[in-house]
Amino acid sequence: MSPSREYWFPAKRYGWGWGLPVRWQGWLTLLAYFVLLGVVVFRFQPAGHPLTFALLVALFTVALVVVCWLKGEPPRWRWGKD
Repeated sequence: MSPSREYWFPAKRYGWGWGLPVRWQGWLTLLAYFVLLGVVVFRFQPAGHPLTFALLVALFTVALVVVCWLKGEPPRWRWGKD
């Protein structure tokens, strides 16, 4: 199996970053992220707990970016034909 097929998240065709997952582990990671965000929205509503809400959303988002960085294609700016 080639190294590129082992990435959970491929690079976006245009711009910097990652696209949708291509492996089940990536989809599970993305699903966990959205489930955790849903729990945060229902448990710590922004109007009642704005600081807790913002911190948890930021924490989970940083965790997702770290997973993408470690398990995704190396990020760089792409122009579509790379």
